[in-house]
Amino acid sequence: MFKEILLPIDLGDPATQEKAVNTAVEMAKASGGRLHVLAIVPDFGEGFVSSFFPVDYQKKALTAANERLHAVVRQRIPDGIQVQHAVACGTIYEEILGFAKKHGIDVIVMASHRPELKDYLLGPNAARVVRHAECSVLVVRD
Repeated sequence: MFKEILLPIDLGDPATQEKAVNTAVEMAKASGGRLHVLAIVPDFGEGFVSSFFPVDYQKKALTAANERLHAVVRQRIPDGIQVQHAVACGTIYEEILGFAKKHGIDVIVMASHRPELKDYLLGPNAARVVRHAECSVLVVRD
């Protein structure tokens, strides 16, 4: 059974996350496992783009993401399920893979949009996670 379940969510598009959230909740209920809910804030780095943002942008973005993540969890995850909240900053698929490895995740449950032509050429985050994860990955289509 899956005891450590990672649920990366997109705080900017909660409607596409509903099926993945429901699936992860059911898995946690069935296994008595812990649900790790992860939100990722993009990192604009030290390059040219970052010069257009205020110095404390990243800190404020992480704080806001953490507050929003807690609100989403309160709304969507029923009482009785053990939940760990996490907010990371960086490249989406890299942060998911790094978190999974660091925390001994058994399965990653993530939402994915229906693929468009550009996704086949560039590769969406879900595809990268599936290819490189050291644990099982369940991609839930919206």
